[in-house]
Amino acid sequence: MKNLWKKLAQREVYKNAWIEVEEHDVISPRGKKGIYGKVKFKNKAIGIIALDESKHTWLVGQHRYTLDAYSWEIPMGGGALAIDPLETAKRELKEETGLTAKKWTLLMHLHTSNSVTDEEGFVFLAEDLTEGVTDFDDTEDLQIKKLPFQEVVRMVMDGEITDAISVAGILKLDKMLGEIELSNKH
Repeated sequence: MKNLWKKLAQREVYKNAWIEVEEHDVISPRGKKGIYGKVKFKNKAIGIIALDESKHTWLVGQHRYTLDAYSWEIPMGGGALAIDPLETAKRELKEETGLTAKKWTLLMHLHTSNSVTDEEGFVFLAEDLTEGVTDFDDTEDLQIKKLPFQEVVRMVMDGEITDAISVAGILKLDKMLGEIELSNKH
């Protein structure tokens, strides 16, 4: 479909190592002049669901500054735009859980809040796992939980996990596992 927005001008309002905020003077699809704010991310958001042979997975918990709240999430982090998302996934899984995986599957590509940001997210499934030692970033004070995957699905459904990338990846994998289980019964 055709883009009906018309950009008249744009200016940088703020930037740091992770984001840049722009303000755009626009004409809306219905012809009205206005402004539009855009947050440009300097990294891709990468999430990983590590699943062992017993269908257990790992969550990381941390206090999220922006929300001023504690959050349980799948392991995740940011990867430079020019780097393959899979390489970032491998690094983040090792850093946050100590795990390495021999089998990797891209579960999904998503946009996190496309009304105001250009952030891209990727969720990978990591299998055939080997445990190792964590290597947290300086900004991380993480707690790690290993839980049955269906317990993690329950946490999503009960609102205990609210991070959008985690929720999307967990629910997609749950549907995929359900379909596999159903096809194995036939």
